[in-house]
Amino acid sequence: MDDERNDVEFEASDDEGGALTGVQKLKELREKLKQAEKEKQEYLDGWQRAKADYVNLQKQLDEARIRAKTITEEQFFDDLLPVLDSFYFAFNNKEAWEAVDANWRTGVEYIYGQLKGILEARGLSSYDDTGAPFDPFRHQAVTEIETEDTAQAGTIAATLKLGFIYKDTVLRPASVSVYTLKK
Repeated sequence: MDDERNDVEFEASDDEGGALTGVQKLKELREKLKQAEKEKQEYLDGWQRAKADYVNLQKQLDEARIRAKTITEEQFFDDLLPVLDSFYFAFNNKEAWEAVDANWRTGVEYIYGQLKGILEARGLSSYDDTGAPFDPFRHQAVTEIETEDTAQAGTIAATLKLGFIYKDTVLRPASVSVYTLKK
């Protein structure tokens, strides 16, 4: 039975016009099959590489979109900081603020509260670290106030301008006065 496969005659011819035996035809078909499988694997490998490249490109584009959005938001918030500073300075000028009509003050405080709520919902928050230790990553020392108290040395005496954080990144350090030891 095993020999029956080899006894099969094929009507075929070689390149020179001669007849091929069944064994020769079978060898030729096996070679063509090997070549086809090799080509198939090459095409499959190429397709898989292209697919992986496409997925990586999509990830890079998504990351670039997120970075662009973050940069745009940071620039927008940076443009709003002077407005927030104006509110802060107005509220901290107690004498002038108390002289304004109470209803008007309430309205301005309400508007400020709305603006602050919107900005905080988008990831922007302010900080006033008066009394906290000076941190060069969060604070910009503008003035120094001498003290003899060693416990106060290196702490923030007053916040002159609020600092702002956007999504865990310091957008603008707080401008502060720092206690230093008297010499």
